[in-house]
Parts: sequence; C-alpha cells; structure tokens
Amino acid sequence: MLRLLMIAALLAGCAGAPPLPELPDSGVELTATPFHPQEQYQCGPAALATVLESSGVNVSPDALVDQVWLPGRQGSLQLELVATTRRHGRVAYVLPPSLDAVIAELTQDRPVLVMQNLGTPRWPVWHFAVVIGFDPDRGRMLLRSGTTERQEMSLRAFMLSWRMAESWAMVALTPGELPAAPDRQRYLASLADLERSGHLTAAATGYRAWLDARPTDAVALFGKANSLAAAGEVSAAEEAFRKLLEQRPGDAAASNNLARLLLARGCRREALDVLDFVPDPAPARLQEALDATRSEAEAATDACR
Repeated sequence: MLRLLMIAALLAGCAGAPPLPELPDSGVELTATPFHPQEQYQCGPAALATVLESSGVNVSPDALVDQVWLPGRQGSLQLELVATTRRHGRVAYVLPPSLDAVIAELTQDRPVLVMQNLGTPRWPVWHFAVVIGFDPDRGRMLLRSGTTERQEMSLRAFMLSWRMAESWAMVALTPGELPAAPDRQRYLASLADLERSGHLTAAATGYRAWLDARPTDAVALFGKANSLAAAGEVSAAEEAFRKLLEQRPGDAAASNNLARLLLARGCRREALDVLDFVPDPAPARLQEALDATRSEAEAATDACR
C-alpha cells in the first residue's frame, strides 16, 4: 500500500494533470453524518449504510453485505450499490461527474458516496467513501473513509483518486426530494428505475415533486401516471394520463394506457373514444398494443363505474 500511495503522489504532481476546480469560499461539514468503520472488504456496505442512514433508512453495514458484496471480486460494484439503494425505497441519483455537483449536494446537507482509485490506472485499488464536507481555507475534502471517521484529503489527492474512478458519485434521495442541481435525464431515469424495482408509490412521489416545478414535462407525467396505475390509484392515474393528452393529443402510449384503465372500469365507449384520437398508423412498436386494446374494447359490454 505504501508503494501505491507513493506512485499516486508522483502522478498527482505530473505535468499535464487537469487543473484543479475551485472550492466555494464557505466551507461545509456534515458532522451529523453517521460513521460505520469499514473493515477489510467492507467499504461498499459501510459507505452505503452511511448515506442510507443519512436519508432516514435504519440499516447497518452487516445487513447490506449480502446485497452488495461480490465474493468473487472481493468488493462491491456501483450497480449493486445503486440497486440496493432502490431496494430500500430511495432514489439512487448518480451525479454528473463534476466536483460542482458534489459540492451542491453537500450544501443541501446530503453526504455523497464516491468511488475512488487509491492506486494507479494500471494497478487500481478501488475504494468507496462518503464525502461529508470541504475546507476551502486549507484546500481539503472531508470524508468518512475506511476506519477513519474524519479523513482530511487534499483537493488534489481527492480529485486524482476520484478521476481515476471516472468521477462516480451518488446520493440517496428520499422520495419527493430533488437533487440540488438536477439533471433532467438522470433524475427521471432514476425514478423509472425505482418504479421498475416495485417502489411504485415512491416513484410517483418523485414524479410529483418534479412536476410541481415543471408541470408540462410529458415524460414525467407519463411516468407518474404509470406508477399510479400500477399502485392501484386508478383515478389519479386517469387524471395524469388525461393531462398528458391535453398537451400531446393522440399520444399512442398514453392513449393506450388510459384506454386500458377505462376498460378495467367497464367504460367501453370512453376507451374507444380515446383510441379514436390516435393518429393512424401509430408507431409500429405500439400499433400491436393499440390493436389488442381496441379489439378488447369492441368485444366488451358497457358497464362504466
């Protein structure tokens, strides 16, 4: 390990290294962030437990080992950390690869889970830690790392180790909580993944929060409607689909899904009316579903309730 640290130190001083970003004038330290000493091969479970507990989930590293630990790799991968975050009902939001994104989350009192390479590109030593703050006066990043509750790391060393891990970072958001500087595509994809994991109400809550400030976002409206429908909140789902169709009349996917909800309530005539507004032909990937819904509606009996 000493040799690896010496190599990393040499690399940090190499000419041609990317310029260091500047830290804000006012520092931040999230002193209330939990600390779980990370034993050998346990940095993934411990780091994830830290951010999950900070988001309100009562969980220990030991409880996460089977969910994120890969014996064959003697460690954890980002995919396992993201999936386990969703499994606990949290939005796993992977940040854009910039220090500004990390700083923005810290200023919103959210610790940030990061991946580091403490070795070299050729001989990597992968490590997960949690950034809890920064000290601009001394040029230091503050972390919960390994068995060190408050590790001070120079900005240069941190950026080197983080960049060699592709600047990967993640926060665990409670449903309805938005990232500090949300990237639309990243955030909506995170909600869609949460929906697919079965946390339907949590996903719908996330879509609602997004739509509060962006009420015409068609992708978010569609996601919200689908989450509500899958969660059995039929009236709210129908309302969301209708709102989407006001913005995008004849949208094939929304029309099909709304028609199916109407059919489930026995509203045959309403379902057919919705389908009649879809331009003909619809995209090939949706036409089969539309044809099946229409056939079912034509064969049904009106018993709207």
